[in-house]
Amino acid sequence: MSIEIGVDTGGTFTDLVCRAPGQPPRILKVPSTPSEPSEAILEALAHARREWGIDAADVTRFIHGTTVATNAVLERKGARVGLLATKGFGDVLDIGRQFRKEMYAVKMVSQVPGFLAPGARRREVPERIDAAGTVLVPLDEDAVRAAVTDLVENKGVAAIAVAYLFSFLNPTHEARTREIALELYPHLAVSLSHEVNPAFREYERTLATAFDAYVKPTLDTYLSRLDAGLKAASVPASLQVMQSRGGVASAAVARLRPIRLFLSGPAAGVVGGRIAGESAAQQDLITVDIGGTSSDIALISRGKPMLRPEGLVDGYPVRVSMVDVNAIGAGGGSIAWLDGAGGLRVGPHSAGSEPGPACYGRGGRNATVTDASIVLGYLNPAYFAGGRLSLQPELSHEVIAREIATPLGLGIEEAALGIHRVVNAQMAEGIRAVSVNQGLDARSFALVPLGGAGAVHATALAEELSIRRIVVPRHPGVLAAAGLLSAPVEHEASSGMQRRLDAFGLAELEAALAALDAECEALMRLEGVDLSRRVVSYFADLCFVGQSHHLEVPLAMDGPDPLGALYEAFLSVHDRVFGHAERQPAMLTALRVVHQVWPEADTPPADTPPDAEAFKGTRTVVLPGAGKVDARLYERERLAVGTAIEGPAIIEQADTTTVIGLGWHASVLAGGTLLLTRAENA
Repeated sequence: MSIEIGVDTGGTFTDLVCRAPGQPPRILKVPSTPSEPSEAILEALAHARREWGIDAADVTRFIHGTTVATNAVLERKGARVGLLATKGFGDVLDIGRQFRKEMYAVKMVSQVPGFLAPGARRREVPERIDAAGTVLVPLDEDAVRAAVTDLVENKGVAAIAVAYLFSFLNPTHEARTREIALELYPHLAVSLSHEVNPAFREYERTLATAFDAYVKPTLDTYLSRLDAGLKAASVPASLQVMQSRGGVASAAVARLRPIRLFLSGPAAGVVGGRIAGESAAQQDLITVDIGGTSSDIALISRGKPMLRPEGLVDGYPVRVSMVDVNAIGAGGGSIAWLDGAGGLRVGPHSAGSEPGPACYGRGGRNATVTDASIVLGYLNPAYFAGGRLSLQPELSHEVIAREIATPLGLGIEEAALGIHRVVNAQMAEGIRAVSVNQGLDARSFALVPLGGAGAVHATALAEELSIRRIVVPRHPGVLAAAGLLSAPVEHEASSGMQRRLDAFGLAELEAALAALDAECEALMRLEGVDLSRRVVSYFADLCFVGQSHHLEVPLAMDGPDPLGALYEAFLSVHDRVFGHAERQPAMLTALRVVHQVWPEADTPPADTPPDAEAFKGTRTVVLPGAGKVDARLYERERLAVGTAIEGPAIIEQADTTTVIGLGWHASVLAGGTLLLTRAENA
């Protein structure tokens, strides 16, 4: 029997989904182990073998969504990095772009990540390549040897970032620098800018290369340790890892380009959200993944996740293609507090999994969103995380009374409802940022809640945004882990340039794409996939001549005039994003090729009638605008296809709880997906 396992590591829980052909998926949530994430993964695997009788030898796919790369930056626990730059350009990281995120802040805060490679660990190397890719000054190899030796021996660096001028047009100097560095120190981690981010703009390319070097040793150690743990557990499958674009790659390939693992976990959630939308015949979706520490919001238009060429990690621009996820510090573990003026705030600080919310009974002393959900009656204390964690509701009442209700002169339930209203408003603003920034109206989309707390907040969020359709996946609390199993093996290659589109010939375009195709094919061969099932997509980065920033535009090569069609597509995208488009000359700044091999479609188990009554009774809950009401309780696994439920209602399951507000109607679709709709007059 072939078994597939997906594991997603979150800030509070590590989720595992186990899937076998023709069988319902099995799910598991275990507390994360932030100090060593692989421990929770191996614990979850041991549980699956022990409790479910899984034979490790039957595991044919093991895919992981990880936060290690992001956490290394957030916690400043990456490698000690040295930077090699062209002579005269050693201070690029300090100069930055002169952007200020807070224009009117009284105290100036540096907008550049000085921790990556401070001045004492930067060295300039005599060499120069011009804007046409021609060598002006040959590489001074003796200077390279001296710089690398000094950085390793005297500065203790474990990784080197190399970012020379115009190396994306001519990479010979960077490639030779790596050869020299590895001759001197074979185990040194080296990141080259023409491989990490082959595009113009010196600061962004240098920054991306420095980030890649910063996380490379950490990711290499972590993935090696996890890989060894899987082998010790007799798992024959090669470890695969989710990348930022929403595709997976082998751990061996991922180690070469660790910068592509930022937003690994959230990207998997978006893939899972797309699959859930398909089951409900919905192609325009907004996914909101509400976990213990944050909410990750993304948009899917016409069945395809929206991507962006540059993301933010800890507020710094990282120029790598990734799913357009807006992460905000609002989750189940977010701490409610009062500011200096007595106003109620929620987050961004979180109680995490240790000690966790007060109701966990692990010493938490702060009121959290989960505690508010307990007070409002949304959660069953005896059935949290499938009963693996028994909550103590009296602690929730106590902490909310002490920290919020008494100082504000409110009742405990009023205070809890206030906490929910504040956090829902924050998440609604995050959703507007994702949709409005793309020129799209959130009201025309369906909401897909995922994560352990997503379905708790779904109807309240939808009402805040005037959204009338909600798709609740069969297992929303572990949807990111499930999404891993539905993601394609994917590799991307790109090349930077500065060419007017009207001066770029078809033969030149075909030659450039062929070179990128060959690069992706080589990576795909390392994966051992069936190349006959490969799907190839082309993209171009374009801007008007004189513009500072580009847009990614799909490039179709099957028509009679690919370059003409590309220009028309650029005008359409520019009009959608910026509200206007003029027929002015365009500049081609990059070409990008993406190769994908999708997993073979899984055969879902047939829907079987439940063998027990789904209705479990009633529970008093507090809803916005309605106060205390009696909500009907249902067990999700017992809901038959076609069942209709009117709100207010609570649907409980092992990985989450779905709160259905007044005016909402729920129906159970084939496969167990819930479709919630709101009446027009509600």
